[in-house]
Amino acid sequence: MTLYEELVARGLIAQVTNEEEIKSMINAGKATFYIGFDPTADSLHVGHFMALCLMKRLQMAGNKPIVLIGGGTAMIGDPSGRTDMRKMMTEETIAHNVACFREQMSRFIDFGEGKAIVVNNADWLLKLNYVELLREVGACFSVNNMLRAECYKQRMEHGLSFLEFNYMIMQSYDFLELYRRYGCNMQFGGDDQWSNMLGGTELIRRKLGKDAHAMTITLLLNSEGKKMGKTQSGAVWLDPKKTSPYDFYQYWRNVGDADVLKCIRMLTFLPIEQINEMDAWEGSRLNEAKDILAYELTKLVHGEAEAEAARAAARSLFGGGNMQEAPTVTLTEADLTGGALDLIGLLVKGGLVPSRSEGRRAIEQGGVTVEGEKVTDVQKTYTADELRAGLLIRRGKKTFKRLVLEA
Repeated sequence: MTLYEELVARGLIAQVTNEEEIKSMINAGKATFYIGFDPTADSLHVGHFMALCLMKRLQMAGNKPIVLIGGGTAMIGDPSGRTDMRKMMTEETIAHNVACFREQMSRFIDFGEGKAIVVNNADWLLKLNYVELLREVGACFSVNNMLRAECYKQRMEHGLSFLEFNYMIMQSYDFLELYRRYGCNMQFGGDDQWSNMLGGTELIRRKLGKDAHAMTITLLLNSEGKKMGKTQSGAVWLDPKKTSPYDFYQYWRNVGDADVLKCIRMLTFLPIEQINEMDAWEGSRLNEAKDILAYELTKLVHGEAEAEAARAAARSLFGGGNMQEAPTVTLTEADLTGGALDLIGLLVKGGLVPSRSEGRRAIEQGGVTVEGEKVTDVQKTYTADELRAGLLIRRGKKTFKRLVLEA
C-alpha cells in the first residue's frame, strides 16, 4: 500500500486538486508541504492532533513539513468556520505561544538539520506595504467568489468587517510566500479552509505561471478535530500541566462506540491491517479497542511510562476503586475559606468542571459522588481535617480525582 492509499484508507483525505500529481509526489517523498496553526493558546489541544499525526506520517515517508504559525494573521483574528472573531493578541503573547507549540510539536516532528521547519507568517505579513499588496495580490481575487466562500457566508448574518474580509487574501499570500522562500508546493488543511486554500493555489499560478506546482489537499482535520477538542470539563490539552496524562488517557478511553475505530484509524500508527481486523469487534471488545486507542495516543504525546501509569491507574480504579491510584490534586490552606471548602469549589479546583455553575449543575443532577456516596447538596462543605485525609471525588461514571490538603 502506498502512502497516499494509506491516507485514503485511514479516512484522512476529503478532497484534492491534481490528485495524480499529489500521489506521485508524496509517495516519492518529494512534497514540501505546510499546515497552519493559530497560536491562540500556549498549548496545542487534541483538535490539532490529526494534523500533527499527518505531518509525522508524511515526514516518515521523506516529505518535508513546514509548520506555519499564524503570528501575523493572529493579529487580526480568524473568521474561518466561526460566527464570531477570535480575540486579538499582543506580539509578546503570540511569541510565547509559538515557543510552546514548537516544543510540543517536537514529540511528533523532527526539526533537525534539513528536516521540518517552523515559520511565522508575521515575518512577512507585518512588513507588507498595503498599496504594494493591493497591486500584487488584489487583482487576483474576485469579490463575488470570496462572498460565496463558506467561511464568509456564515459571518454575513452577523456582519462581516473589512478586517475579516482580508483573511483569505492573507492566507493565500502565505502560500505564495512559502513557495517563493522554501519551495513549498503543497498545502494541507481542514475542510473549512478549502476556499482559502484554493485562493492560495490560484494566486501562485497567476503570479508565477501555470507551470508552478502548487497543490491543495483538504482533510477531515477541523470537522473531526473540533468534535475532539473539548469535553464537559473544558479543553483537552497536550501540555501535561493543563491536562494530566491520566485525564488525557481517560478522554480517549471514553470516546463513543461509533467513533473509536475511526479514531484508531486516523490517529494511531498501528498497521492498517490490524485496524481492519478490529472492524468486526462488538460489545466488550469495543472497550478493548478504546483501551488501545487511549494507550497509543497517550504514549505518543506523553511517552510510554506515562501511558503505562495512566492505564494502570484506570484499571485499578475501575477494577476496585483504589483511592491511591487516582490522579491527585494538592490543595493549600489558601484554597480554603474559614477552614473548609465547598464541594463546588472542590470540583473546580480538581478540574472536574470548568466553572462553579457547571459544578452546581453536576451536583443537582446527581452526577457527583464523594468517597463512593452520591452528594446532591450544593451547599456541602468539607473541613481541613477531611481534606488532609484525602477525598476521592467522581464526576459521572469515569472521571475521578483525589483531592488532598497538604499537611
